[in-house]
Amino acid sequence: MAVRPAADPPGPGRGEEAVLLLERAHYRHEPRWLLPVYPRLCLACALELLPGPGVSVVRKKHMLSCFRDALVRHASLVTQLVAQDQRVCNHFISMLFGLSCNVEDGSVTDLCIEVLVHLTTQLKLEQTIHCLLDECHKELCNMPSMRGSLATLTLLGKLVDSMPALADELVMEHGNLMEHLLRGLVYPNEGVQASVCYLYGKLYSSPTAAEILSGHFREKLCPLFLSTLDGAQTKELQINCLGLLRQLLKYDLFVSMIMNKSALAESAESIAGPPGETSLPLVLKKLLLSRDETLQVASAHCITAVLVHSPVKHAPAFIHADIPEFLFEHLSSSSEVLIWSSYNCLILLAEEPLFFSKCHTVYGIEAVVRSLQGILKVNNTELHKQGLLLFAEILTRQPEEIKLFTSSAVRRDAGRALQEAVSSPVLEVAAEAVKATSAFLRKDHQSTPPVQYRELRALLEAMLSRCAELSQIPLNRRPLGHASSRDSEKAILQRGKFLLSTLEGFRNACRLAVEFQSEPSAQENPFTAPSGEKEDTLEAFSEFLLSTCDSSCIPMVMRHLEQATHPALMEVFLSILHSLFVIVPHMKEKFSKKLAASSFIQLTLELKARFCRGLSHSALNQVCSSFLFYMCLNLLSVPEKTGPPSQEELSEVSELLQHGLPQISSRSPESLAFLSDRQYVEGAARQRQCCILLLFYLAYIHEDRFVSEAELSVAVQSFLLSLQDQGERPQLVVFRASIYLLAICQDKDSALDEAVVSAIRKFLEGIPDLRLVYTHHPLLLRFFLSYPELMSRFGHHVLELWFSWEDCSYEELDDAPSAEQPTLPTSLAALFQMLRSSPSILLILLDLIYSSPVDTARKVLITLRIFLRRNEDVQVGGLIRGHFLLILQHLLVEHGASPSGASRNLPLLLGLLSLVQLRNEPEQELDSMAMKLLHQVSTLCGKCSPTDMDILQPSFNFLYWSLHQTTPSSQKRAAAVLLSSTALIQLLEKVLALTLAEADSPRTALLCSAWLLTASFSAQQHNGGLQVHQTLSVELDQVLKALSFPKKKTALLSAAILCFLRTALQQSFSSALVALVPSGAQPLPAPEDTVLAPLGTSQVLSLVIGLQNLLVQKDPLLSHACVGCLEALLDYLHARSPDIALHVASQPWNRFLLISLLDAGENSFLRPEILRLMTLFVRYQSSSILSHEEVGHVLQGVSLTDLSTLSNTTLQALRSFFLQVQSMGLLADHSMAQTLQASVEGLSPSVSLGQPPLQDMLCLGGVAVSLSHIRD
Repeated sequence: MAVRPAADPPGPGRGEEAVLLLERAHYRHEPRWLLPVYPRLCLACALELLPGPGVSVVRKKHMLSCFRDALVRHASLVTQLVAQDQRVCNHFISMLFGLSCNVEDGSVTDLCIEVLVHLTTQLKLEQTIHCLLDECHKELCNMPSMRGSLATLTLLGKLVDSMPALADELVMEHGNLMEHLLRGLVYPNEGVQASVCYLYGKLYSSPTAAEILSGHFREKLCPLFLSTLDGAQTKELQINCLGLLRQLLKYDLFVSMIMNKSALAESAESIAGPPGETSLPLVLKKLLLSRDETLQVASAHCITAVLVHSPVKHAPAFIHADIPEFLFEHLSSSSEVLIWSSYNCLILLAEEPLFFSKCHTVYGIEAVVRSLQGILKVNNTELHKQGLLLFAEILTRQPEEIKLFTSSAVRRDAGRALQEAVSSPVLEVAAEAVKATSAFLRKDHQSTPPVQYRELRALLEAMLSRCAELSQIPLNRRPLGHASSRDSEKAILQRGKFLLSTLEGFRNACRLAVEFQSEPSAQENPFTAPSGEKEDTLEAFSEFLLSTCDSSCIPMVMRHLEQATHPALMEVFLSILHSLFVIVPHMKEKFSKKLAASSFIQLTLELKARFCRGLSHSALNQVCSSFLFYMCLNLLSVPEKTGPPSQEELSEVSELLQHGLPQISSRSPESLAFLSDRQYVEGAARQRQCCILLLFYLAYIHEDRFVSEAELSVAVQSFLLSLQDQGERPQLVVFRASIYLLAICQDKDSALDEAVVSAIRKFLEGIPDLRLVYTHHPLLLRFFLSYPELMSRFGHHVLELWFSWEDCSYEELDDAPSAEQPTLPTSLAALFQMLRSSPSILLILLDLIYSSPVDTARKVLITLRIFLRRNEDVQVGGLIRGHFLLILQHLLVEHGASPSGASRNLPLLLGLLSLVQLRNEPEQELDSMAMKLLHQVSTLCGKCSPTDMDILQPSFNFLYWSLHQTTPSSQKRAAAVLLSSTALIQLLEKVLALTLAEADSPRTALLCSAWLLTASFSAQQHNGGLQVHQTLSVELDQVLKALSFPKKKTALLSAAILCFLRTALQQSFSSALVALVPSGAQPLPAPEDTVLAPLGTSQVLSLVIGLQNLLVQKDPLLSHACVGCLEALLDYLHARSPDIALHVASQPWNRFLLISLLDAGENSFLRPEILRLMTLFVRYQSSSILSHEEVGHVLQGVSLTDLSTLSNTTLQALRSFFLQVQSMGLLADHSMAQTLQASVEGLSPSVSLGQPPLQDMLCLGGVAVSLSHIRD
């Protein structure tokens, strides 16, 4: 070995090297034993220095510390240094082991053990390991007591910890070592016991070693170990014991051994006598009660480790030890680890019914709720999930007879905690919260009053909102290959699971609402103030469920169905819809209609066809069938556009659906084929056919047409023929469905076979009332009216049903101006099309007007009225008049004495007759049928009293139009017929006598017609010299009084009276028909009045004033009548006393009247009534009224007007004015006179031919009026 130089260069670490090296011997050591890096250790020096008795402990400790540091920093160099010579290596190891066992300084011992473990681990030399193990074994065997075994046991434990494979070697090659370990376990030194437990723990961590040592544990170790754990005082021993226990509890065999020993110990304790063996649950309970969090967590872990093997088998022991109570207490800890551990234990304990029957959950539920409220504020997803899982387990498994929530406050806090949890952004947490919510919505959890419906509503809203939020996240569907596709499928599956959990929660809420319906105390919150809003009631909650399902659940499920269909999800979904029928009974029909209109019949049938064939998914089939059953019953109970069925009919349908729906699991084409089968059909198959037909009917009636119309029509026809072939009669609802489907599906261009029509008629004839099978639809009406065989037999009844069901606002259509022509409703347009194609239907409608109820008859009348107005090209007047004549003749024969009581609809028929008459072309000859109608209507009027206004008004209108809408020769014939009716004349006299009393009453319209008719009769009689069979007396004073003091809103009545008075004046009061009589006793007339008789001067002046007042009203029709009457009056006066006529025409008030009329607007002088009035003043040379200059101004204005834009009436009045001015020589400007004359004469005929004439016949306020009659 080379000699070190005498003097080393000075530097740092020089003194430290002196400490590490044995200077007196180091120079003899070869350099290979010197570590080439800092610290400069020499192995040879260490071998001599460490065992030396003269070396201080401090120096030895320093050397060991430096060696440990070098081993850590330069493991490979140190390993190479030590492994150069196996003999030296073994000697070094033995030396270190001996030092660890013999040194009294514990820190040196720890350093020796640490270096030995690290060095042995790094060397990995079997010989070295065997050497060390042999040394340990020898030391333990030669030790008389376990007093000095601590270092050896610690070393063995750490060696096995560093090299787990040593466990098997120790057990197999040093088996008697276990006896020394047992000695150490009973040695009264907890440090030794802790080392033994630590070594045992490492040995039992190896499955092979554990299997070998199983007998050792059963026979010797188990009781000693439990006793040691129970008596441990130091934390080191407690921790090492729990570590060994954790290793043991990994094996089911040791768990059984320990728990069996514990059971024996508990049974021994229950018997009077000395305490026996130790019970593990009690030991762990003691540790749970300690204030050391580490021990509490370790204890909880051990409990969990036992329970995972068999909760049902081992949980009772812990429950009897009241461990759940202390676990619940630990939930209030601030340690997340302890809370997590407690959650795990409680979740496993909750699998044992004893956990609930001992009321541990009732005791601990408040702690669970508070714990949830606390952990939701921290960012620990796994803790959130575990807490919610425990809560869900408790809520789910809690027996119904044991109330979990004894306080409404705790229940409210639980709901709010769940509400916060379901809103978590972490999907896994929200999913667990939804499951807990589903379990929370149980009747026994919510039945403690008051039921907090508002809180439940908020919880459901949060749950559905979270589900909707998840469903609206867009899927990544970019074409990136299989990985992207798998991600999308995974996302869809995840959404489906969350949606399923959400729907299960909602279903439980629905079930809760159903169960509370039988609980009077749950109907509403008894603590709500009487005046408060009734939100916290079962009714409000039920309506919320319906509304939320409609707005949230259904859209979410429909969106998910576009991506995937899960039978379990659809089963829950349909059961929700089913339960809602019960929850909100007053809305079940409306809800059913909405579902049917949203294609839910089709959806449910598709589900049954896809998943429920044979015996598969029987639960889904049952739910689908129940849902369809109740929805169909709801739809049929309050049917759409048809009469409600009887209770007997509903019972039959209910039985039919109940038996047939579960058997339907075919797709639509298969169902149609089955329905078309005409072979012999047995009872069950027939029920199934009827069910299929009803489903198609209800779907079609709610616009869900998911099968071909043509194929469905063929199938229904075959079904009806099959019924006929087998001599069966369909149930009413089935037959109604069949007719409806045939009508809806029938092609416009193709007709049914005669055999089918005959079968339908045969079935219909067996039905007592057609309304039992009637469904209101235009196509059904067309169906009945398209086939003569059906129309002749059932047309009248079908049309009556049609109008009784029509709810269209016909009055609005009837009152609309003819120029606007509003769009007809679809139903009315369809009927009009039928009427155009088959006018004979009009005869049925006429019968309906006469025989139907008033409301229906009025609808028919308005319909015909609108039809006739809009279809003037359809010539049906003769058809209607002929049929009406027969009706009228029949009525007069049967009810001649009192026709007004024959039918309340007679006025409607008469109104229609008037309308038909109005459609006639002007100047048209009256045929024999028209004359007969005149006779019958006049006869009818003669049998009425003035109070029968509803009959008289349309009758008078008809008579009036008949007189004025025909040729002069026909007018004369018609007047002769009417004048021959003395009863009619007498009636007119009675009506006219009511003028003053009834002027502003509902009889005003009738009075107008009576005066117009009287004027017409008088004119026709006078002009034609017709025979008078009955005179008509009128009091002249009453007539003049009615004109002088007119009532409000009676312009038309005044015009009618003026028309009558004008006729009388034109006839010079010499009519053979009308006798003007004085009113009561009259004074002797003055000499100047004799010439004016029967008028007096005062009456003339009063009449003129009345006419002036009426003119000021500026009503066009009334103004024409006033001017006409004034013309006739002046002619009458001029013929008897020209001076009086001139006096009347020149009254100053006339000028003010003219100025007032001319002030009505621009070019008001061109109004025909004003032109006629000015013509009158010019004629009587009333220059004070209308001066020559003013006449010139008028003519100047006329010359500047485009005459082609004026109406014929205006042109005619203008021409008369011009001629009158010209005849009076008032045209000073001859050139303008010639121009105006040429213009008027040239334009008048062309205008009368080129412009369409204004309508002369009108109906004003229900009164027939001829404008020309009043005007001219």
